[in-house]
Amino acid sequence: MISIKTQHFRFNRILLLSIGLWPYERTRLVQFQITLFFGVVISSVIYQFAPLVFIKCTPGLVIDVLSIALFSGTFAISYQVFWIKVHAMKSLMDELQHICNDLKDKNEIAIITKYGNIAKRLTAIITLFHVGNISTISLLTVSLYLLDAVLLVEKSELRRIFQRAIPKFFIGREKYTYSVFLYYLGTACIGGTVLLGTGMMIVTYSKHACGIFRIASYRIEKAMMVNMENISLENEIIIRKEIILAVDIHRKAVQFTTLLFSTFNGLIFFLIIINVICLSFNLYRISETMSREGDIGQCCIHFIITVAIFVYLFLANYVGQELTDYNNHVFFTAYNVRWYVTPLHVQRLILFLLQNGSKTFRVSLGGLLSLSIELFATLTKTSLSYFTVVYSMQQ
Repeated sequence: MISIKTQHFRFNRILLLSIGLWPYERTRLVQFQITLFFGVVISSVIYQFAPLVFIKCTPGLVIDVLSIALFSGTFAISYQVFWIKVHAMKSLMDELQHICNDLKDKNEIAIITKYGNIAKRLTAIITLFHVGNISTISLLTVSLYLLDAVLLVEKSELRRIFQRAIPKFFIGREKYTYSVFLYYLGTACIGGTVLLGTGMMIVTYSKHACGIFRIASYRIEKAMMVNMENISLENEIIIRKEIILAVDIHRKAVQFTTLLFSTFNGLIFFLIIINVICLSFNLYRISETMSREGDIGQCCIHFIITVAIFVYLFLANYVGQELTDYNNHVFFTAYNVRWYVTPLHVQRLILFLLQNGSKTFRVSLGGLLSLSIELFATLTKTSLSYFTVVYSMQQ
């Protein structure tokens, strides 16, 4: 028997526990943790939008604020949605565990284990990368303070170094440099963990859905392994039983995928729209800061955000494309087997399966967008178009 929570969601559990969003831990301490982290994230967004109220608005200031504040807003949105959808996350986990409990064939168990391990390794690699980044930045910060303590760096020079890492529109940047930097760094760490934990949770669910689709293909192939030269009544019953099981597991895969993306439909759609706009502004800020000397720190901030948005958009669309491909593979398998030499009753079952394959299955967001590599290319072109418009208007 496969234990999904302990075997395949081990690293997802660690990530979500660190921010209080693991659906099976709802103690008072966790509630306090959620309130604290969400308060930090939402206060950061308010703080970043504050210059639009207290400072004279100019087109340049609006672009500066939106290029970072919108990205920070994705932290708060993701955290809030997963907080509200905690029961839906638990239902998805229980449904996946129920599907795995029904698997008795050792090859089917090996298939779902394989895809679970792929998701686990992917989560572990990205988590290690995230922890490495946080550790590196923290060590650099501590090193600068140590250099200041042994008088290897002048205090004014140290302050300038930290100021270069803080966006210029932040209120109190010059007067409270160290406090603002630590608050900014802490928020980035929490927000990065939120995006990583919530995003990889959806990816892990999707990988398991791919495994369930693959099991449907395996059952069709297994049904056709019976000797077709001399089909007895017993063999015909076996074939019909295997085809029915294949149709049943395919139906479960479609239902699980539909349930997953209907649960987080609004979140993914909203984040895609925000990220496209945010990407355009950050591309503009990169082009602007690269043309000025002494703005390397600001350029790095916008470059990191740009890379993060590209990775998010690609992963979201790749997951949708992969699910579509695995669903199509089920029908390609049914078409390529020797179904035409089977008895008439079996042929009707397979033709029924092939008829369902004529209906396009896509991961749709509100009926407007379908996650795919094609959509990723479209979103990238749209961001570049917006960037071109913003750049031409500012010249």
